[in-house]
Amino acid sequence: MKRILLASTMMVLPAAGAHAEPFIFGTNWLAQPEHGGFYQSVADGTYEACGLEVEIQQGGPQVNNRALMLAGRIDAHMGGNLLEAFSAVEQDIPVVVVAASFQKEPQVLMTHPDQGLDTWESLKEAEEFILGDQGFQSYYQWMITEFGFDASKRVPYTFNPAPFIANPRSVQQGYITSEPFAVEREGGFVPNLFLVADYGFDTYSTTIEVMQETIDERPEAVKCFVEGSILGWYNYLYGDNSAANELIQADNPDMTDEQIAFSINKLKEYGIVDSGDTEELGIGGMTAERIQSFYDKMVAAGVASEGLDISKAYTLDYVNQGLGLDLKQ
Repeated sequence: MKRILLASTMMVLPAAGAHAEPFIFGTNWLAQPEHGGFYQSVADGTYEACGLEVEIQQGGPQVNNRALMLAGRIDAHMGGNLLEAFSAVEQDIPVVVVAASFQKEPQVLMTHPDQGLDTWESLKEAEEFILGDQGFQSYYQWMITEFGFDASKRVPYTFNPAPFIANPRSVQQGYITSEPFAVEREGGFVPNLFLVADYGFDTYSTTIEVMQETIDERPEAVKCFVEGSILGWYNYLYGDNSAANELIQADNPDMTDEQIAFSINKLKEYGIVDSGDTEELGIGGMTAERIQSFYDKMVAAGVASEGLDISKAYTLDYVNQGLGLDLKQ
């Protein structure tokens, strides 16, 4: 049997034959570089090498892939942050986070340059905060509790940067890889960026979620998908990602080369995927201590319910092995 070594720290696995096991992974939005590691491992055969035929099923405005996973129609789902996992525990839904693709929530707050809104504390002097409902109900509640921000300054975000561009004394939410690019192109200026993760909103993000039943019945498939995804992220960030980007653009033709380059640069610059604990544990790594820390903050902010057994929300069985660290070289 043919054997393939994908990384020096990874077990030697048999190459997939004609009977590769189908595995459907649902993302949380349209194809983009923020999904690059998964597309990379489809493109370069990493999943196939450990026996999975992975299909990436895009999310989008009319798609709820998490619901499809709960219904048994897909095998794994790209979660947002840990608040979803805590909610599942509260509702007694057996969803388990098995890896964290992002060490940092990519949520950012943007301000205009030269307006005196250039430090975290000075953001309190802004006239308005343009925030979506989800952001207002999560990280902004934490900002209110932890730092004394003003809830009355919030105005709804309509996913149109025009109001922010027009008001130099405003603050707008965004993803570090997306909205700043749009503001630069449409507004003609480079906004100040404040990554909420760097100020203590320490959730993991872009998680890999599976049902407990999948872990119980298909542990090797889960292991293959998690390890393949870890290697995919190393290869996407530090290797030749051209084939993965072609797949991303095939699924989402609106994704331009310029947007892809911008997004990858921000993923690296801000350590979204690879920073902190990943330097020793490897991409995808998680710790119980950090998950507990985030949960405690969310309880204090009134965002998460007190008294949950959050150990049900995740497992560390598939991560923290240093897999792929050598690929950074």
